[in-house]
Amino acid sequence: MDETEVLIAGAGPTGLVLALWLVRQGIGVRIVDRSAGPGTSSRAMAVQARTLELYRQLDLVDEIVAGGLRNPAINLWVKGERRARLSFRDAGRELTPYPFVLIYPQDRHERVLVRRLEEAGVTVERNTELLGLEQDAAGVTARLRGPAGESVCRAAWLAGCDGAHSVVRHQLGTGFEGGTYQHTFYVADVEVSGPAANGEIHLSLEEGDFAALFSYDQQGNARLIGAVRDAEVREGHTLAFDDVRQRAITSLGLSIRQVNWFSTYRVHHRVTGHYRSGRALLLGDAAHVHSPAGGQGMNTGIGDAINVAWKLAHVLRGRAPETLIDTYEAERKAFAQRLVETTDRAFSFVVAEGGFADFVRTHIAPLFASAAYGIEPVRAFMFRVLSQMGIHYPDSPLSAGSAGHVRGGDRLPWAGYGGGPDNHAPLAAIAWQVHVYGEAAPALQAWCAGRGIALYRYDWCDACQAAGLVRDAVYLVRPDTYVALVDRAGERDTLEAYFTERGIHPA
Repeated sequence: MDETEVLIAGAGPTGLVLALWLVRQGIGVRIVDRSAGPGTSSRAMAVQARTLELYRQLDLVDEIVAGGLRNPAINLWVKGERRARLSFRDAGRELTPYPFVLIYPQDRHERVLVRRLEEAGVTVERNTELLGLEQDAAGVTARLRGPAGESVCRAAWLAGCDGAHSVVRHQLGTGFEGGTYQHTFYVADVEVSGPAANGEIHLSLEEGDFAALFSYDQQGNARLIGAVRDAEVREGHTLAFDDVRQRAITSLGLSIRQVNWFSTYRVHHRVTGHYRSGRALLLGDAAHVHSPAGGQGMNTGIGDAINVAWKLAHVLRGRAPETLIDTYEAERKAFAQRLVETTDRAFSFVVAEGGFADFVRTHIAPLFASAAYGIEPVRAFMFRVLSQMGIHYPDSPLSAGSAGHVRGGDRLPWAGYGGGPDNHAPLAAIAWQVHVYGEAAPALQAWCAGRGIALYRYDWCDACQAAGLVRDAVYLVRPDTYVALVDRAGERDTLEAYFTERGIHPA
């Protein structure tokens, strides 16, 4: 019987990122996937700013950004006219080093992750599928079938990263409540020319139709998504690109030179009942699926992986009780439910039919979007939502305290704009750390040194204040870069009590 600390089923971005973060923390992993190799189509495209911030932890971000195309804006078109341009750079430049949406095809993305994992000594076991599992208090026994036949693997934990049709989820019986949209949609990788083939994101809203174009290079290669004419969706008919509605495509002024890949799909919106059952966990599409509105799906799975990776490492190394793993569901399921609701509303608006819906979509929405985006607080809020920087865990058992605009459970604000310190650089340690912007009391310094927790002190500056930080307050930062505790008084006893109450040994 083979043994490992964490068995990961599924080698998409979620499973690969989980493996990378675990290996970085010294955890033994085995990752299996029933496919013969990484995907060959571009499927998920958008890499959001929050994911790029987290990729700094493993020195991944520079390679990922260099391989993709920075999309600086979303353009809204109606009847052949661009009605609004929403700039990411204007909205996010004070918030993050990455004020853009990176368009990076998933197949290329996966190849980078696979190579990085191989460099860390772990190879994805291809053509290997999970057949079943049994659990006890100490771990999971999984039955696998690979090229050499059936085998058994014993793991302390099993991570189900095996997609919307997850075998792990079916075995656990945690359910997958939700539904399926009635519309059929298409996705195509195309070679195009025209005014919209300029490296930005373009959304065309027409009467009874829509199309979205995501360029992923400057040579006219792009992803096109939209709706299929209902009349063409019939039994026995194989849909082709010529069957899709052309009005919204024509509105963008596109000339399609070549269709390299075309597929149709139905969109689901579902969330599993539980993210954890015993020693088995669900992540990514195995736990939640939703409409592609906003390019959130892959990024949410990556966020799941990073959230749970440090918790598994703590438990496996005896630095925290097993109850720490319960905070994974408490934090990530609430966000997934909000995401499903949000994308459901956005998607329903885009595909709504009828005269009134067409009028709102083609006349009111572009005017409202342009006007709202001109208001700085609204612009920043919209960017936070799209970029996933607004994800926070205020109700988590791991979150405590507040000062200024920052509460326990918030992402640590970036203070690097306008000459301020790059306070995100130390987060690469994947460890507990304390940040102070101003003066750190000698007793706090001594406590951190005695506990083996790094203390980062930054001179107070205007950029720190603009980021929402408070002078001389203490920010305890989790290994996944979220603020665990904010203490305005900066008392070491407050920090000590935080860890004691939760049974966590930070170092």
